[in-house]
Amino acid sequence: MLSADAPLVLLQHGGLDNLSGKTGLAMLRYRQGPIVAVIDPAHAGSDLRAITGIDRDVPVVADLQSALAFGPAVAVVGLAPSGGRLPLEMRADVVAALRAGLSLASGLHSRLALDPEFAAIPLAQGQWIWDLRHEPAELEVAAARCAALPCRRLLAVGSDMAVGKMSACLELQRAALRAGVDARFVGTGQAGILISGQGVALDAVRVDYAAGAVEAAVLAAAEVAGDQAWVLVEGQGSLAHPGSTATLPLLRGSQPTDLLLVHRAGQSHVRTRPGEATVAIPPLPELITACEAVAALGRPDGLRPRVRAIALNTALLDAAEAERETQQIAALTGLPVVDPVRHGADRLLAALLEAPAAR
Repeated sequence: MLSADAPLVLLQHGGLDNLSGKTGLAMLRYRQGPIVAVIDPAHAGSDLRAITGIDRDVPVVADLQSALAFGPAVAVVGLAPSGGRLPLEMRADVVAALRAGLSLASGLHSRLALDPEFAAIPLAQGQWIWDLRHEPAELEVAAARCAALPCRRLLAVGSDMAVGKMSACLELQRAALRAGVDARFVGTGQAGILISGQGVALDAVRVDYAAGAVEAAVLAAAEVAGDQAWVLVEGQGSLAHPGSTATLPLLRGSQPTDLLLVHRAGQSHVRTRPGEATVAIPPLPELITACEAVAALGRPDGLRPRVRAIALNTALLDAAEAERETQQIAALTGLPVVDPVRHGADRLLAALLEAPAAR
């Protein structure tokens, strides 16, 4: 587990102003513990607010040596590159971090602890390498045990991959905690785990055990939670994406009582690799019906979870466009529609708290 108060340095390398840097950007936006520096040679000396829009006073430096002056204890690989492999240009900073006595956290598919170059560096007492993207030990096949939990369980489901499911859950948790509501976040991807310090990297788990891994993570998060508590489960993938298998084990494992649909404003097709066949996102009312129907299957309690609201990602729109899109989708679906990053999650929270339990 990554301590909430450990001073971190992010190894970012060119990702601050593009989508490949989403892990580091998410940590900068949401992690409560100190991030003392970002290493990004392409933007060294620049203003973090101007580059990312994130209102945090964190220096951007050129290399690990420059970052050491800020007293980091942990170096975090802050990229989510295609294929999940460590970029060659980052290896020198990883070596420098380990030799300087920093611990290392990585959500890549590359197992840095098994890399011969990194494994050859002796670690000091208390120094560690955390490859979080691995299958937990002693997994079991899911058995719908979360259905017996007294707390409500919200799962974020998306119209596509990478539309903001984690951000929506984290914003909801922020709003809930401000309102005095017991809200617990379950990370299911590398960024969510690095931010919260716990969870399960779903894409590293064999398919037979995927729902069981989610079940175990939700049970752990919900320990001693009362009936007024909420467990917010970070969604992955989409039922509408031909390459995604993640939504089904999340539904089975978490046995959600409520759903939150997350959609990017103006997006009509799922994003696939260049040259691949295009796949349309169905009209949102149809997608909502499909998600609710699938969520009602495989349950011992007979509940039919409902989509309670829509978290709309309007990052690509200006304020006026965002407002028009919000109103149009609200009229189309009859649901509360809010961009929780742009406008806060208070209205989403209110919609959840006002919604009756599923029946």
